[in-house]
Amino acid sequence: MRTTPETVAELIARQWGDHRPGLKSEGTPVTVLSHHQAAQQAAARAALLVDLLPPGAEPHLGVLLDNAPEFPFWLGAAALAGAAVAGINPTRRGPELARDILHTDCRVLITERAHLPLLRGLDLPGVRILVTDTEEYEALLAPYAGAKPGDATLGAPGAPRTPGPATRLLLYFTSGSTGAPKAAICTQGRLAGAGASLARHFSVTPDDVHYICMPLFHGNAVIADWLPALAGGAAVALRRRFSASAFLDDVRAYGATYFTYVGRAVQYLLATDPRPDDRDHTLRLGFGTEAGAVDAARFAERFGVRLVEGYGATEGGASVQRTPDTPPGALGRAGAGDDLAVIDPATGAECPPAVLDARGRLLNGDAAIGELVNRGRSLFEGYWRNPDAEAARTRDGWYWTGDLFFRDPEGFLYFAGRTDDRLRVDSENLAAAVIENILARWSDAAAVAVYAVPDEVAGDQVMAALALREGAAFDPEAFAAFLAAQPDLGTKMSPRYVRILEALPTTATNKVHRVALRRTGFLTPDPVWWSPPGRSGYRPLDAGALAALLAAYDSQGRRHLLEIATTAR
Repeated sequence: MRTTPETVAELIARQWGDHRPGLKSEGTPVTVLSHHQAAQQAAARAALLVDLLPPGAEPHLGVLLDNAPEFPFWLGAAALAGAAVAGINPTRRGPELARDILHTDCRVLITERAHLPLLRGLDLPGVRILVTDTEEYEALLAPYAGAKPGDATLGAPGAPRTPGPATRLLLYFTSGSTGAPKAAICTQGRLAGAGASLARHFSVTPDDVHYICMPLFHGNAVIADWLPALAGGAAVALRRRFSASAFLDDVRAYGATYFTYVGRAVQYLLATDPRPDDRDHTLRLGFGTEAGAVDAARFAERFGVRLVEGYGATEGGASVQRTPDTPPGALGRAGAGDDLAVIDPATGAECPPAVLDARGRLLNGDAAIGELVNRGRSLFEGYWRNPDAEAARTRDGWYWTGDLFFRDPEGFLYFAGRTDDRLRVDSENLAAAVIENILARWSDAAAVAVYAVPDEVAGDQVMAALALREGAAFDPEAFAAFLAAQPDLGTKMSPRYVRILEALPTTATNKVHRVALRRTGFLTPDPVWWSPPGRSGYRPLDAGALAALLAAYDSQGRRHLLEIATTAR
């Protein structure tokens, strides 16, 4: 009977001798390597890495690549060697990019020619840079072509060390909206366990093909896509960068059966032009976060593919598991071993259950919405050299997720946004995600983001950014009528301001760049519509209206709040 691997290194080694398709990548025709060939490539790079790392140095390497085969090769190499990979975000620039590389003590940086301009002028002392798509790189690798899994591991001279469950494998930066990103530590044991758990949950088999279109420098693609494929013996198929227009063509070319998503990727897919063959494919399942119940239903109706919304962070501190009886809009209940509670951060008291009326409207959001906290066993393994962030995340002996939730009387948990996505309108606390899920029902909306802007007198006002579907134009009367028809839209939830964009600004992981939206507020050259206090409907926020509005801020001594918002990081 096959035992369950305790490390990712064992998962890589298990590929040896398996000559079924294991890795597919872009090309005409598609390039296909067997599991065995992928393991060979990882073993060769593990042997090279052991020779490259200076004695006594932290066994860390940075990977600054798109989703090319070299990325999983180096993930496998690090696992076999007992090293750790820091996924480097190519949207970072200048000192911030250098900081990420140096903060994680990378002594080797793997990149490609397309990303070399990002490194020009950076001071990276002690970092050796390998450029994958060059003759020099091929020559460097050539002597190690005969390596096998287990041949090269890091350790004291003459005493190789077999990677164990506690060996670090990933240092993945969290996508925080403010401050320097934190590098979450992920060990081989936790990652192997996560891959095996997802493989069981989604019944992954060697007949599956996992399509990886989310960036591998982010935890979602590795933990929720690559690892369960390894654990279940499935093939992986790579798209260098996410493309909504190429999605279905890729799925068909690869024979993909499963994919993961984050942020607004699902909305981008729904915004593509419908085709008669939208259901002609092999895809059976999508797994991710932040699609929303409305878009998940639209996706299933159009493409015939079920989307499963999950919750769990790269840090591993808390998880929510969906069960067959999970009601629409909820994510599920606490994962195994977790003791999750919705806590008022100001008092430390548990929030009362949500009260929903017959139309699904949350009646006690001010009391019921709080931060999701794990009061039980946490798998959080810390942040690399960031004790202050660790302490904030684990204060009072609990793991604080930084995410807003509410819980219904049956114990099902509902996502309500990030802690910095809370709005306070007329002394009532609102959650951006709740409003977004309602606005996403509007048929003309391709993507929606909701965020706070300072009110001219006190508190906040609701602002919405809308990207419209192709060919649609903003109709203020139709939008107002839509809002009036939503039974669960509370009286404080209607947007005061509506900004119309061609596309929402996003981070490299396809999450809406809320910081950029909040910085601008309604001070933007994009069309902005507003609903003045005491009046119904929407009208353009033209030069005259804006001047009068800013005068109101001046009269209340709150103009500086707009300036703070536009300069805040």
